[in-house]
Amino acid sequence: MRVLVTGHEGYIGAVLVPMLRESGHEVVGLDTGFYTGCDFGTPPAPVPAIARDLRDVVPGDLAGIDAVMHLAAISNDPIGHLNPETTYAINAHASVRLAEAARAVGVRRFLFSSSCSLYGAAGDAPVDERSAFNPVTPYGHSKVIAEEGIHALADAGFSPVSLRNATAFGISPRLRGDVVINNLVGWAHATGEVRLQSDGRQWRPLVHVRDICTAFIALLDADRDAVHDQAFNVGRDDNNLRIRTVAELVQAEVPRSRVTFAEGAGADVRDYRVDFTKLRERVPAAVPAWSVEDGIREVAEAYARVGLTIEDLTGPRFTRLARINELKAAGNLDDDLRWRPAATEAPGAAPAAGVVHG
Repeated sequence: MRVLVTGHEGYIGAVLVPMLRESGHEVVGLDTGFYTGCDFGTPPAPVPAIARDLRDVVPGDLAGIDAVMHLAAISNDPIGHLNPETTYAINAHASVRLAEAARAVGVRRFLFSSSCSLYGAAGDAPVDERSAFNPVTPYGHSKVIAEEGIHALADAGFSPVSLRNATAFGISPRLRGDVVINNLVGWAHATGEVRLQSDGRQWRPLVHVRDICTAFIALLDADRDAVHDQAFNVGRDDNNLRIRTVAELVQAEVPRSRVTFAEGAGADVRDYRVDFTKLRERVPAAVPAWSVEDGIREVAEAYARVGLTIEDLTGPRFTRLARINELKAAGNLDDDLRWRPAATEAPGAAPAAGVVHG
């Protein structure tokens, strides 16, 4: 298929694109370019792409596309809190308009990167795809709105699927140092402290970035009747862990490290365990392969190989909020996270809107 991947230059997209191409699909990207130059090792290989803010996509941008994999979003809770209305504008309303545009031009498959964060404060009992939503952040709530709007468009010619991804971990050419495993391993490697920002008692489901990409491809290739207008939790049951347990696993892997708590660390209301039975039974090819222990080892070895410092980990190259604040401070982004007109000439800024052939 000819597949449009939105957010193709991000943490997941930079892993997904080469996997799609290896599977025989033709890929077109769409990205606003916030993280241009924020590379971990070799930069992602370029593909034909549309440099465009998601809020400005029009049906003509999707002409000739067979399927959409929609990853682009304000990517975590800290950025979501900067300007909640912008989070809703991009993650929710622009996502639904993208799906409307896709349906209008005859795109048949639409895979939406949702999140288990929409379960929010759920506690100890595992939640499945039939469970109530209880988001506690603008990011989580935006995913609820987007899912509901996208699935309302389903019909005989337009088949949406939502992937409710667990919290990602693992190495990517566009590394994120602000997701929990990558962050804890980074602190352990760079400082000797496995530094917790909370009391660590909350549950969190975890999934390797490559396993998310495997699930996207498996759901694209799956028989339509098996997945049409469905949501799937993406992860594996044994990767549901309390954050304190994750910290202890990191401590065991990284020599001479110890678990510590940041000043003011307290309870985190984001607390959920997730049941992944539906994915396992309905789409066996999408079942994740990576354990948390394997992922910790992979990340620790990669950080040691490059000599990662705490400044690398927490700076704008690998921490999304720091990058956005850097671009805003430089005058490249406005408060609505739109590129200012002069920003296209700034280092790391997005190219002018249009198709860019890599």
